[in-house]
Amino acid sequence: MPLLEGTQQQYYENSQSFTATAGQTDFTLTFSPLPTLEAEFDVFVNSNQINSNTYSYNNSTGVLTLPAQTVGNIVLVQQVAQNESLGNYQFIDLGDIINNFIISYVGENKLIPKVRRADIAFHAQRAIQELSYDTFRSIKSQEIELSPSLSMAMPHDYVNYVKLTWKDDKGVEHVIYPTGKTSNPKAMLQDDNYDFIYNENGEIMEAANSNTWNSFRTTDTDQTEDLSDSIYDRLTNSGRRYGLNPESSQANGLFFIDQSRGKIYFSSDLVNKCIILKYISDSLGTEQEIVVHKFAEEAMYKCIAHAILSTRINIPEYLVQRFKRERFAAIRTAKLRMSNIKIEELTQIMRGKSKQIKH
Repeated sequence: MPLLEGTQQQYYENSQSFTATAGQTDFTLTFSPLPTLEAEFDVFVNSNQINSNTYSYNNSTGVLTLPAQTVGNIVLVQQVAQNESLGNYQFIDLGDIINNFIISYVGENKLIPKVRRADIAFHAQRAIQELSYDTFRSIKSQEIELSPSLSMAMPHDYVNYVKLTWKDDKGVEHVIYPTGKTSNPKAMLQDDNYDFIYNENGEIMEAANSNTWNSFRTTDTDQTEDLSDSIYDRLTNSGRRYGLNPESSQANGLFFIDQSRGKIYFSSDLVNKCIILKYISDSLGTEQEIVVHKFAEEAMYKCIAHAILSTRINIPEYLVQRFKRERFAAIRTAKLRMSNIKIEELTQIMRGKSKQIKH
């Protein structure tokens, strides 16, 4: 059955067909339960899938409205059971890692005679966390439209940022650079005598935002032609172009991170822009994420084995050191495999390095 160009193959569980009459547009679905969204089913006319933009669906009545049909057209509606897991063959999940480790390392006449499955699961998750930071491709992204508050909440599984960018009308990303010249410190409330104000529990009351942040976010950061009256000059303490700090001599905006509040703050020239955050996670945010690339599978086994042996008593030190070396070698191999260096791409990049720079 042909599919629209660019669509992915789907798995189907239920289907319903109709033979259209002349000019017929409405078809009543009888699935139980009825689909709630158009994305939950695909529509085919004479074995050809039609674009969802050409029909409408009323989820309360189950009526599907198509363009007027010719007599005898076969309309087939198929409910999507689930999307095919494209690309997942390159990963192995945590359960399989634990099972394979038990088969290879645990049991009579094996390296580890006895160990609880819960211990293996703990060390396996710790290994995933450590490998996620510099071996796995655990970089995630998040896109938001920046509100007038000029702040962005950190994702729940945020560990560290890779970079922040804003998108222009053509979809090109512009890097936003951090600044260490301002912050949003905790602002203690004071009375007219500059004494702290306490609440009924005897705790010092704090303002929602500091004067530092309020002053920064209300500053006009649009750069003038000579860079003489912009926030970038004030941050670098440079009067004119001479001696500019490259970090600040740009017009892409600035940001700083408040770890205690869990927020990222931006300069005022980025308001209403589309902000993209690329960040590192520990790969334990959701159950679906706890997977290991097959290039790093052996490194996982070595990490688990070393962690178990190094935390047990009466284990010969030479055995602990042996697995420490094997773990190091396996992680290095995984990094090389996952670096994904392609000779054609490297050659193309290096061709530009041979250009002569004329002075």
